[in-house]
Amino acid sequence: MDFRLSEEHEALRESVRDFAREAVAPVIAEHYERHTFPYEIVRQMGKMGLFGLPFPEEHGGMGGDYFALCLALEELARVDSSVAITLEAAVSLGAMPIYRFGTDEQQARWLPKLLSGEALAGFGLTEPGTGSDAGGTQTRAVLDGDEWVINGSKAFITNSGTDITALVTVTAVTGTNPDGSKELSTIIVPSGTPGFTVAPAYSKVGWNASDTHELTFDDCRVPAGNLLGARGRGFAQFLRILDEGRIAIAALAVGLAQGCVDESLKYAKERQAFGRPIGNYQAIQFKIADMELKAHTARLAYYDAAARMLAGEPFKRQAAIAKLHASTVAVDNAREATQIHGGYGFMNEYPVARFWRDSKILEIGEGTSEVQRMIIARDLGL
Repeated sequence: MDFRLSEEHEALRESVRDFAREAVAPVIAEHYERHTFPYEIVRQMGKMGLFGLPFPEEHGGMGGDYFALCLALEELARVDSSVAITLEAAVSLGAMPIYRFGTDEQQARWLPKLLSGEALAGFGLTEPGTGSDAGGTQTRAVLDGDEWVINGSKAFITNSGTDITALVTVTAVTGTNPDGSKELSTIIVPSGTPGFTVAPAYSKVGWNASDTHELTFDDCRVPAGNLLGARGRGFAQFLRILDEGRIAIAALAVGLAQGCVDESLKYAKERQAFGRPIGNYQAIQFKIADMELKAHTARLAYYDAAARMLAGEPFKRQAAIAKLHASTVAVDNAREATQIHGGYGFMNEYPVARFWRDSKILEIGEGTSEVQRMIIARDLGL
């Protein structure tokens, strides 16, 4: 088993690392403080081809793989998670459903702009009253002639209200299955469609430079051809998308955890206490050693899940393990990095304060830690 990266993957990682340090780091703190979306960074990522990394060239992608996306996310999150989650959601939740399940016409219409970063897309799954219980979807879509009429609401939807958001893919109840359960389907709703309202941006604890909104649908009409995939297959579709997305979130969490190590090392060498750099004291050394240990093992977990996915093997359990472990590690490392920085760690001018605020959502978004444990236990046969 060889965990060393190929030349192509290593070159990508170095390229994104340089971009994060040179283009993202100098400007992201101001975006974060002002709660503004970093359009210029998104444009640069588009020019680098990051939004098209795991897609075939025939659709306008870069011809890479999902692991390449994960490497890019890790390097971006070492500097900032708002930028990383913008890319992650745009690819795994925005473009990927259309690539996986869309018709030729849907792919031709939407993918070129999404894969170039010219446009973004959201994935409307979560609702105000149904978080982990995705099967409890209340949003409904009724077929009226050649149109779907959608009514309901969605919550916490990333990339749903930017100036370049082109569409949101929405899960909705479209009928009743023979066994009496809800028939769930997925429907594309273009931005600007009458009856589709994007609420003001949330005031969040973290990810302040990313875009997140509540969405409402009031007799929102879209063509019947906007159905994504087969009718009634919505539940299976978003489960597949979430399984893949958990690997990407794990990579992002590893990036944040590693960024905490980076900043703590830098500070420990510069900060003087009792006549010596604090990095000379074993208490600090052990903290940083444990942080590196956690980031390293979490990285191996997402590498394993990604390798199984790309090999066409079952990966649900490994994706859940990677997401659960990496998100826990991110929270742990952010807490320790803040402690190492002391009072300065509580000041927003230091990156670790941003990391601390950004880490907690990783234990909640795209499946809570409790849901990950449920998935692991069920996959073990319990």
